[in-house]
Amino acid sequence: MTYKPSEREEEYFKRVEFERKQKAEEERHKALADKERAQMKELHYMHCPKCGLNLIEIDYQGIKVDKCSSCEGIWLDAGEFEFVSMKEKGFLDNFFGVFKK
Repeated sequence: MTYKPSEREEEYFKRVEFERKQKAEEERHKALADKERAQMKELHYMHCPKCGLNLIEIDYQGIKVDKCSSCEGIWLDAGEFEFVSMKEKGFLDNFFGVFKK
C-alpha cells in the first residue's frame, strides 16, 4: 500500500524547504556584504573623505585626530567630537588653533 501525503503535509514540507532555501540565501548575502565591507575598508581606510589622499593620525591631548596630508582637513572619529565638546571653551580654541597654518 502506498502512502499519499495530504495537502497540508505537502504544504508544510514545501514551506520548510522554502524557509531553508531563504535562510541559505540570506547567509550568502550576509557573507557577500561582509566581504564587500572588508574590501571597502581596505580601499578607504585612513584616506581623506574629501580628496582621497592619506590621513595622518595626530595625538592631541588623548584624542586621535586624523589630518589630511593634502587638503589639511581634520577628521574626528565617533565619540571624539563629544569628548572635545565636553572640554572647556578655551580648549576648543586651542584645539583648532593647532591646525591653523
